Amino acid sequence: MIAKLHFFDSLKNPVFARLYAAQTANLLGDALTWVGLALLAFELAGDNSAVVLALALTLRITAFVLLSPLAGALADRFDRKSILVGTHCVRMVIVSLLPFVTQLWQVYVLIFALNLFNAFFTPTYKATIPLVTGENDYAGAIALSSATYQLLGGVIGPSIAGSVAAFIGARQVFFLDAVTFFVAAVLIFTLPGQLRVESNQQPLSISGRTWRDIKDGTNRLLSDAPIRYALFIQLVTSIMGAQILVNTVGYVQGTLKLGNVQYGWVMAAFGIGAMLFAVAFGAISQRFARTTFILFGAVLITLSLLPANYVSLSLLINLFLLPANYVSLSLLMILWLLAGFGQNCVNLPTQTLIADRIQSDAQGRVYGAHFAWSHLWWAISYPLAGWLGSQFPESEFLYASFLGFALLVVVQLTLSPVVDENENNNLHMWHEHLHVDDKNQT
Repeated sequence: MIAKLHFFDSLKNPVFARLYAAQTANLLGDALTWVGLALLAFELAGDNSAVVLALALTLRITAFVLLSPLAGALADRFDRKSILVGTHCVRMVIVSLLPFVTQLWQVYVLIFALNLFNAFFTPTYKATIPLVTGENDYAGAIALSSATYQLLGGVIGPSIAGSVAAFIGARQVFFLDAVTFFVAAVLIFTLPGQLRVESNQQPLSISGRTWRDIKDGTNRLLSDAPIRYALFIQLVTSIMGAQILVNTVGYVQGTLKLGNVQYGWVMAAFGIGAMLFAVAFGAISQRFARTTFILFGAVLITLSLLPANYVSLSLLINLFLLPANYVSLSLLMILWLLAGFGQNCVNLPTQTLIADRIQSDAQGRVYGAHFAWSHLWWAISYPLAGWLGSQFPESEFLYASFLGFALLVVVQLTLSPVVDENENNNLHMWHEHLHVDDKNQT
């Protein structure tokens, strides 16, 4: 019998439904931001626009690594609704300034400031999902949120943003961007009551407690065996994912001699694969251990890159190989769809693993620490991808796959958890301290 799909059941919760609507508006805003930034970079820097975008991405990751642990600590102490509304309002003001920039340094300052507040929004939002949903719905809620992120962030969001920019102009797109942040802020502001947890911690000075919470977030992240294992598996998938994001364009347009349209198809396949797993996860999340999903996803994405440059199996040679030993566009799209599926097969269960194993009044700081560490992996993976792409332009995916397998074996042998994932599970503690006025939710 086919299991009933509970993918949208979480939307029956009115608090989460409004949070989800706010996230959707926020994701549309992010798509508008980065499409508008790309066009603005080309306007200001011309052929050097790639350098501008690369530096902007570096500033983005830097902000995440530096500020996310602090954001997570504050999310455990203050009303999360206020944090979410505040970050949206500030980002609304910042993107409203982007149409008026005339110098590149102004772009860098505003993008760094924008992502400082994005670093506060994302961990707080992730920690709020298990706070407002029941224990039977949190996995589906996280899956729905992730699927929407993949759909709007990697599949249709950039297309919508590009069409809007073509219609109203590159600089004007930032004003519409600001409107999406305003809408998201209003949706969250109108939620009933507060979104906060009570803490049993002893009073300390503000600075002392904040620093203690930041350290506690990382300590919990690294001391819990399944979560620690998932975090280091994410290093493997980050190396693979960075290869795809950095080197696909050169492979499609340089090696295969195809165009922008075909590159868009390949990257859309990667996003669709991630979205497909998010949909599936909502239905099958309770059937397998989280670490089983995580290991399978790491193996899948690493295997997907292995034949991208060269195909050695005779069947694949006969069916798909081009004259120069390169895979065809159709096979590359299939491989990247599997890679997207595998990457989200690691990322989504990791998020739910934190919700499973960390008590509610500490989830904010752990999500914040995880957000920082996982982006640190990308800070390592992006330069590695660039180096492999420049040194081995016709075999970068092959060597990356070898490296990924070697690292995966090391992580599996040294960090694979031997404890039961369900030990010390705090699911039933979640809603003891949730401050939401239930009578106003109907």
